[in-house]
Amino acid sequence: MATAKKAPAKKAAPAKKAAPAKKAAPAKKAAAPAKKAAAAPAKKAAPAKKAAAAPAKKAAPAKKRTPNAAFMKAMTPSDALAAVIGKGPYPRTEVTKKVWEYIKKNKLQDAVNKRMINADAKLKEIFKKAQASMFEMTKMINAHLK
Repeated sequence: MATAKKAPAKKAAPAKKAAPAKKAAPAKKAAAPAKKAAAAPAKKAAPAKKAAAAPAKKAAPAKKRTPNAAFMKAMTPSDALAAVIGKGPYPRTEVTKKVWEYIKKNKLQDAVNKRMINADAKLKEIFKKAQASMFEMTKMINAHLK
């Protein structure tokens, strides 16, 4: 029925430009709530389908995720890095964990900006500067791994 009302409005448009525009707008507004009402039940039905499908997806990836071999390869730290984390070959993930343990233990994380790490004497040999961001840290540490 909305299309039947629009057709006469288009015919009247050349005769009166301002009046049909005002009349057409309320007609569209009246049609819009009808569309919203029709769309609302569809939206309510969609989440129910997703909820039913979700358990099926969770059941499929039951196997444990395997770590990337490149991260798990044992790397030998340089002497400067070994002073912080200890000697011996460690995977990259373990090196990062041990550096963070050292930072937390010695309270080297900046109090105001937690992303910045204030280097002490041992870390200054690795970072080559007094302060480094946590994002730069891994790049600098990787330069000390062989």
